[in-house]
Amino acid sequence: MALFKLHVAIPDRPGSLGTIASAIGAAGGDIRGLVVIKAEDGRGFDEITVAVPGSDPRDLVDVLNAIGGVEVISITPAQ
Repeated sequence: MALFKLHVAIPDRPGSLGTIASAIGAAGGDIRGLVVIKAEDGRGFDEITVAVPGSDPRDLVDVLNAIGGVEVISITPAQ
């Protein structure tokens, strides 16, 4: 598994983070870390460290971007 840091924007409402976590798990990913960065203008901004199968996170990014109101802002390899 390869580690990546995702910077995401999600709707700032109850259950949004749970939806993201469930989608990551359904895509075969494993959350290794989470930092809540800030909330403003009805959006939450988080950094999520995720282990993904293989070395290509594009499927996970596509799954997350398909969730209403969720935007993957950036993804970088994690150490």
